[in-house]
Amino acid sequence: MGCLLLAVLAVGLFAACKLSAKVNYYTRFIIFIVSSAISGTIFIPLMFLKPRDSRNGLLPAWLLRWFMRMIGITYEVKGKQNILKDSGAVVLMNHQSILDLNVLAYIWPVTPRGCVISKREVFYLWPFGLGAWLWGTVFIDKLNPETSQKDLNEAGSHITTSKARICMFPEGTRHRGAELLPLKKGAFHLALNAQCPIQPILINNYHFLDDKTHRFDSGHTIIQVLPAIETKGLTKEDMPALMEKVYNVMNEGYKKLNEKTSW
Repeated sequence: MGCLLLAVLAVGLFAACKLSAKVNYYTRFIIFIVSSAISGTIFIPLMFLKPRDSRNGLLPAWLLRWFMRMIGITYEVKGKQNILKDSGAVVLMNHQSILDLNVLAYIWPVTPRGCVISKREVFYLWPFGLGAWLWGTVFIDKLNPETSQKDLNEAGSHITTSKARICMFPEGTRHRGAELLPLKKGAFHLALNAQCPIQPILINNYHFLDDKTHRFDSGHTIIQVLPAIETKGLTKEDMPALMEKVYNVMNEGYKKLNEKTSW
């Protein structure tokens, strides 16, 4: 009887999603959130064997990719030849949606020693926050500049000593316009302090998603890895020119990527 009831509910939900874009929109987001929570927490007992190890993120990333394929959301990484082989880096990505967690799920297996900078509030979303801490996420308090800078300095040390790849969203907020927003200084302070390369990664516009009209269809997204930009020898005085250079490279690449992948 229970299985029959579940089957009826599933059929009813499927029909409602077909008839209503709004129902489909919220249903897919609920599936995404639940899938992310399951993926990020089910392997926690195994993660305790090597806490704070970036490899702890590999199994959650694999499971999230599997969940997303089940609802028709797929990603493809291009430009893998540009990924730095034996160096730490600050990895910069454009930020469009909470769905960017899927981008990290695809980047994690191809960028060894990955590490994410996240706002501290995420840590308290237990048990997901615990899982994120176990795979090495660096949590910063954006409301406390002194503490935030200390955490970023530790991340910079991690780049130097462990050749870590620190992943950041330098626009500072979600944005899905035709061009990127101006980039924040934090990532550049980090790169200059560590004297490490900047690795730009672009994600084409989520053509299958429209929050205003509540459209959330199946879709395929391209993740494009660009050649690294060196910072060795640069100082704080070079920051404005470096920021302009990185922005121009990322913004032009973003526009070209969207032209190639327009559906």
